[in-house]
Amino acid sequence: MLSAAARPGGTIRPATPADLPALARLCADHAAYERAEPVPADLAARLAPALFAAQPRAWCLVVDHGGELTGYASFSREFSTWQAADYVHLDCLFVTEAHRGGGWGRALLDAVREAAAALGAAQVQWQTPDWNTDAIRFYHRTGALSRPKARFTLRTRPTDQPTNSYAT
Repeated sequence: MLSAAARPGGTIRPATPADLPALARLCADHAAYERAEPVPADLAARLAPALFAAQPRAWCLVVDHGGELTGYASFSREFSTWQAADYVHLDCLFVTEAHRGGGWGRALLDAVREAAAALGAAQVQWQTPDWNTDAIRFYHRTGALSRPKARFTLRTRPTDQPTNSYAT
């Protein structure tokens, strides 16, 4: 489903387990950029089973410039009750500041769109902070439609507990 796509100066490819330390650093930079809580210190270890299991829970594409990761997009398949159909939720799309404006964001979004189609999803959905006007302009230029909503988070356990364990 996911394959590498070369462009001048780099490649968009599926993340590998060897990418996890660099991917965790990109995630930390992305979280800081979006004024979010810091990522967990063990993020790379937490991502491994979700991305690289026999049946992954999520997928990740990276921008590779000669061994240096300069961007990523992560996504998962979800279900819409209203449409009674699968869609892909684009969780993150991030390109480092030094590589913005070079078409890498659009190339990542196009690659996610292709992956979504391969997964049988009719659409890709995502959100971005309302203050991120550069991203909003970028998404509008791609032809994406926006719908105003408020996003809520409700914790199910204290933040110091791992999220991959369940009480029995």
